[in-house]
Amino acid sequence: MNIVFMGTPEFAVPSLKILIKNFNVIGVFTQPDKPKGRGNKVTISPIKEVALENNIKVYQPKSLRKDTEIIQELKDLDPDYIIVVAYGQILSKEVLNIPKYACINLHASLLPKYRGAAPINWAIINGETVSGNTSMLMDVGLDTGDMLLKQQVDIEENMTAGELHDILKDIGGELLIKTIEGYSKKEIKSIKQEDSETCYASMLDKKLAKINWEKSAKEIHDLIRGLNPWPVSYTEYKEQIMKIYSSKTLDKTSEKEAGTILKVNDEGIEVSCGEKVILLTSIQFPGKKVLLVKDYLRGNTIEEGYVLK
Repeated sequence: MNIVFMGTPEFAVPSLKILIKNFNVIGVFTQPDKPKGRGNKVTISPIKEVALENNIKVYQPKSLRKDTEIIQELKDLDPDYIIVVAYGQILSKEVLNIPKYACINLHASLLPKYRGAAPINWAIINGETVSGNTSMLMDVGLDTGDMLLKQQVDIEENMTAGELHDILKDIGGELLIKTIEGYSKKEIKSIKQEDSETCYASMLDKKLAKINWEKSAKEIHDLIRGLNPWPVSYTEYKEQIMKIYSSKTLDKTSEKEAGTILKVNDEGIEVSCGEKVILLTSIQFPGKKVLLVKDYLRGNTIEEGYVLK
């Protein structure tokens, strides 16, 4: 079975590795190398690293839709499948029609919910209790193709987007293997997505990260979880940005103004919200490390009664 793989970030790495073990991966498409960090050092994608380690030819078109030469090379490869995991480019109908069997995408949500760029984050921000991966046939729309197989994962009360990302990353390759084998044998029936059941998971914006303390403790807790590890929720404490990496909801109420620091101890920082109270457990100030509140308090103070902005 000849496979062309398209992917870019760390999320796609386990999928590529398991496909290399099980099939003949004849080419890898990934986003162009980009300058990164303070020194603008050019870095390659995690997927390119894996491809190079396994002596697989790498293609890095800026726009696959417009690159007629690379599209012709892709046709010449004559793949049985094109497998796409977080590639970062939309494929044209011409490309979708190239493989013998299908173009299959692994999407990190239980479709039709959370189509789009940030499904893991938005599932947590919106307080979902389950998520998962879906394998699907690709079409020219954004995550609108017919569904094939699903994996479901429970979202625990304090699970972060980073933790859910790693779980879905590690199990997604298994779903792709089952999908390719089952679809090739015509053992899997595709299921159309019900558009009325969908919701769009838009790209994350740093503006989203500022906490509105008028919201409930549960909503704020879900935002903090959903934006960890990036872009990270924050508030203003004495004209400094205080990033918040973890929290817990408390079964307490307060008559104090939303955002008021009620109590500070080794457990964390209790803050009044629009509804109930939240406990902030790990924080970061500019130029400092992320610390548990109890560790931060060893050399610093947080003023009770101060109203966070």
